[in-house]
Amino acid sequence: MSRYHSLGKIPPKRHTTFEKPDGGIYQEELFGTAGFSGNSSLLYHIYPPTVVNEIKNLGSVAPKIAIEKNMKALSFKGFSLKPEDDYINSRKTLFVNKDLEIGLAAPTTFSKDYFYKNADADEMLFVHVGSGTLRTNYGNLKFAYGDYLIIPKGTIYTIDFDTTQNRLLFVESFGQITTPNRYRNNFGQLLEHSPFCERDIRVPQDLETHDEKGEFKIKIKKQGVMWEYIYNNHPFDVVGWDGFNYPYAFSIHDFEPITGRIHQPPPIHQTWEAPGFVVCSFVPRLYDYHPKSIPAPYHHSNVDSEEILYYVDGDFMSRNDIEKGQLTLHPGGVPHGPHPGAIERSVGKKETKELAVMIDPFAPMMITQDAMDLQVDDYYKSWKTNLKK
Repeated sequence: MSRYHSLGKIPPKRHTTFEKPDGGIYQEELFGTAGFSGNSSLLYHIYPPTVVNEIKNLGSVAPKIAIEKNMKALSFKGFSLKPEDDYINSRKTLFVNKDLEIGLAAPTTFSKDYFYKNADADEMLFVHVGSGTLRTNYGNLKFAYGDYLIIPKGTIYTIDFDTTQNRLLFVESFGQITTPNRYRNNFGQLLEHSPFCERDIRVPQDLETHDEKGEFKIKIKKQGVMWEYIYNNHPFDVVGWDGFNYPYAFSIHDFEPITGRIHQPPPIHQTWEAPGFVVCSFVPRLYDYHPKSIPAPYHHSNVDSEEILYYVDGDFMSRNDIEKGQLTLHPGGVPHGPHPGAIERSVGKKETKELAVMIDPFAPMMITQDAMDLQVDDYYKSWKTNLKK
């Protein structure tokens, strides 16, 4: 997200001495991407961010692939995922390709024993159940039901959950997650036809500076391996920072739907994009207003992409027998569309209350064993079994 932000104390000029009140200088760190040509921020630490006491290889966390090549429509009961006490252990990757990984988590807590960093991927956390505070060395972001949290690659974070009942949809993107290019001008500002604007996006606040030495554990994911770094000082020792690369939040409830006289194509729902996939938000909206419009989506073939839908709330009008937290995956190359009766039910309706997140990867997804443990049997036959004679 190309938007300048600053918190705390920073010097008037970058790459110059920034003196501490009691002597010495603050330690400047450039946190950037794409080899100094992407978005970056400058952070000013009390101590060097490089002093490591110990490094441990905790082993592979690569997901176990159950289906490498899939051409079957599949569905999964996401709320069947059992809660776990530890945030990292609760994260179960369901779908994998070269561009991204998609999964679910049901953590009861985030252990105070460690901080976490994903050194491979930007993360998108969608909050389905729960609320709390995302804490980083950029400051704090409060979150609640319906929030997207965008966490840039390499950000050190922890989460304070308000309750033990939490359910998250997550995406790990090996390329940068951004707002859609067609909604931005040459300066990065969101345009008037965008379904959201900068004032809908929440940036870090309440910078916490910890002047603490000791042993601080950071679990770092890199190339499918979890590493444990023990640092000599608290990772949140930043007194100030500025730049364009930092975590932020956006609520799906602030997405303004685009409607028309006849059924509009899925790109109008797009919220995020990254190399290899897009993310769309389906929100409550008025239906099409042509007198003969069919609000239900037409049958379509995903020839160049997969379609993964995560059902959040409301009555998703194109599907029968769908529950909260359920996912469907429709592979590229074969047509799919509304369940039997959905088209007819939609005619004459004025609005929908559905809430869902759609992820369209452009390369085929592999299915993990954790996903198969949540599978709905014979979902691909449901267009036949739902037929009314």
